Amino acid sequence: MKQAVSRKAEDICRELEISRAAFYKWKSRYGGMQASDLQRLKELEEENQRLKKMFTALSLDHAILKKVIDPMLTHVCGSKKVGALAAESLS
Repeated sequence: MKQAVSRKAEDICRELEISRAAFYKWKSRYGGMQASDLQRLKELEEENQRLKKMFTALSLDHAILKKVIDPMLTHVCGSKKVGALAAESLS
């Protein structure tokens, strides 16, 4: 990053083939960070993606199980209203 400080933004943008707007957006976001900060940010972003995938999978599992269990509870409880209330209490 020290090299980039002494160079003109235009030269850096041309070398990286990015727009000046992208350069300044990147600079405002990451300009004051140290290498360790950037590494930690990358780790947190990776963990966030992993957790989002896990949440999506669990939400899908929940929806599937609810579709399977609702009719069973309705049959066991004898009415749709009671079965729905029982299903809500399980979620």
